Order: sequence, then C-alpha cells, then structure tokens
Amino acid sequence: MDTEYLLTWMQNPNDRREMSETTISANSEAKYMKTMHQYLTFRIDGEVYALCVSNVREILEVPRVTRIPKMPPFMAGVINLRGSVVPLIDLKLKFALGPTIITSHTAIIVLELPTENGEAKSTKIAGIYADAVHKVISIEPSDIVLPPTIGFSIDTAFIEGLAKNETGFISILAIEGIVSAKEIDSSLSELEKKEA
Repeated sequence: MDTEYLLTWMQNPNDRREMSETTISANSEAKYMKTMHQYLTFRIDGEVYALCVSNVREILEVPRVTRIPKMPPFMAGVINLRGSVVPLIDLKLKFALGPTIITSHTAIIVLELPTENGEAKSTKIAGIYADAVHKVISIEPSDIVLPPTIGFSIDTAFIEGLAKNETGFISILAIEGIVSAKEIDSSLSELEKKEA
C-alpha cells in the first residue's frame, strides 16, 4: 500500500468499510478492525511503532499548531481539524526522547481514544506527531510477544506488545498508555481558560 493511497484510505472511513463485503455498524467497526489485525506503522526517533487501525481516524500534514500556556510539556498544543479543537501530543517528549523536529516527512496521526462507556458521542480525539508514516500491515496475534520489563528506552506501560518482523521487532503502542481522556480534558479546559 503506497503512502498516497494510505493517506486517502485513512482519511475516508467509507473506504475502510468497503474492505468487507458485509455491512458493519459504526459501533462494531472498531472491533471488526481489531480482528483484522491491521496496524499502522510509523517512525519516532528512528524506531518503528504501530497502532491498531481501529484507533486511527486520519493522517494529516502538520498544520499550524497553537501553543497553550500551562499545558504539560508533552502537549505540543492544539490544531483546528475542520472546526474541531484537537489536542496534539509530542510522543517523543512523553517518551523522554526530546522534542519532535518538524520536517517534510513529519505527520500527525489523529486518534480516536476508547471510552469506558463506548458511546460514539463521548469519543475523545487527539493527534500525535510521527517523524514519518509508513504503511498498514497485518500482524497476527501469534507474532506478538510481551515487552521486556528492563532494558527498554521507554516506559513499557506505553507498549502493548512487540511484533516480530524480518529485521527485528515493531513496538505496538497501547493507546490507553500514550494518552488518557483525562489528559485531553485537561488540555481543552486550559484552552477554554485562555479564550475566556
């Protein structure tokens, strides 16, 4: 899957649904995507990471980012996504790897964060920087192992597992570990204070 098609595919939810001959309801789409074992791969600080496509809403070029005072250091600011305010997280800072340097390859992956009650209306949206976005790959559960508890450059609470590939491992990020709904709510409340 080339990058241009990947960007189009991720930006159009209808294209994702057409991957199956059956009709999938909005409530069951995330479960369906997870059972397909499809992961979006991307690079941060020279390492390859992956996220389940059920959590990926779209991929963007880096737009204008508005910095908000009193946000945690890993919150890069907010972006305007078709009229919606979307908090932007610098995972390199959250992983204690230094700030992201914006280049022509840098992208923003917009994520849909899981909620406890599972209602679509309470879905939280956040963006994360990626140094580069690669492709969507299939990873079978049998190819995923638990991360080691020592000798890792980042906190393993962020890692759901390690997927074996030809050259080594791909770290599969735990969506709940990299950003919480509480962090999103906190950043949005700081924005509201700024605008008041």
